[in-house]
Amino acid sequence: MTTPQIVKIQLVRSPIGCKESHRATVRGLGLRKLGSTSELQDTPAVRGMINKISYLVKVL
Repeated sequence: MTTPQIVKIQLVRSPIGCKESHRATVRGLGLRKLGSTSELQDTPAVRGMINKISYLVKVL
C-alpha cells in the first residue's frame, strides 16, 4: 500500500473581515490562530478548500 500524501498549510492572514463561509473553511481545515499550521491528507476536497481561501493560507 502507498502512504497517504500529506499537505501542510499555514494561516498567514487573518480571516477577520472575510466572508463567513471563508472563516468556516479556515476552521474546517483545523486552523485557529495566525501562524498556526495543519497537516491534512491531500484529497480533492482539501485542495478545493485551500483554493477557496488561497489568499489566507500558505502551502508549506
